[in-house]
Amino acid sequence: MGILAVLFASFVGWVYFSTLQPDRVQSALVTTQVDAPLISEEEEIKLLNWNVQFMAGKGYYFYYEGGSDTRPSSEDITRTTEEVAQVIKDEDPDIILLQEVDDGAKRTDQENQLERLLSHLPDEYGSYASAFYWKAAFSPHPKILGSVGMKLSVISRYKIDSATRYQIALKPDNWFVRQFDLKRAILELRFPRDEEKDFVVFNTHLTAFAFGTDVRSRQVKEIQSLLKERSSDDHPWIIGGDFNLEPPGPKMDSKEGEVIKPLFDNYRAVPGYDEANGSNPEDWYTHFPNDPDINSPDRTIDYFFLADKLSLGEHYVRQKGTLNISDHLPVVAEVRLPGAS
Repeated sequence: MGILAVLFASFVGWVYFSTLQPDRVQSALVTTQVDAPLISEEEEIKLLNWNVQFMAGKGYYFYYEGGSDTRPSSEDITRTTEEVAQVIKDEDPDIILLQEVDDGAKRTDQENQLERLLSHLPDEYGSYASAFYWKAAFSPHPKILGSVGMKLSVISRYKIDSATRYQIALKPDNWFVRQFDLKRAILELRFPRDEEKDFVVFNTHLTAFAFGTDVRSRQVKEIQSLLKERSSDDHPWIIGGDFNLEPPGPKMDSKEGEVIKPLFDNYRAVPGYDEANGSNPEDWYTHFPNDPDINSPDRTIDYFFLADKLSLGEHYVRQKGTLNISDHLPVVAEVRLPGAS
């Protein structure tokens, strides 16, 4: 019994220490260019929000969505990274929010995908921060059997002062499964401004495949809590990400819409309620499933939400030239920050 107890304790210890064990709130590493500019008063900022699906491209139907594929080829990763970089250069955003950026994962050759992407972008995108939300030295899932690593990342032309990772609600699985599962998070970045309150940018990716649980409702409440706190501190803020929830409205999934409705009720959204429920909702679709039976984007699940202090300018879903890059399409928004009060 003594040997078995030692072996079991050793196994539990290995599981714990080889997987991501984040604090509820912790700082995230920031890299910022020495000469990166500050955001000036009343400046217009262009943001791009994109789930890049670990640079896999659209030629695969993965096991976790009903298919059989387990990884993209190295050649497709290279091609897709170059295509993502080209879209970014075409759009020329000031701040880029990315989800599903692999780092150290077997399926993507243990590469730091953010580093490779940055090598294809202009030098002015020299400020960035990331937060892991999936990480394990070895996943025992039969379709993986190797390392996993996936991050939220934000890239910027502007100086970044600090970054913070917030752990959000997890799916209610047993202890063992939880260690190897995704640990969804919110990444907060502070952009300093001359004599003004910092501009705060949040990036997130909420739980998918959460049927029969209230985990996404809890995650939305945690987002609301952070947004209310920043609003009460008088900070201008914006949050973007893959929310994995369709918008509220008569044409949408009513259960998903009810979950995300508090964000639509309290803040301006991109796409907005009227856009997502208007005469051309397909213009605002952001998700293009990998299922080969689906031949076009079919729903909206990626958004920006804005503080009242921000003025919203041009905004759209970039569909041209992006349909074969990821199972998500980039959302673009231009906002103007408030000046001195």
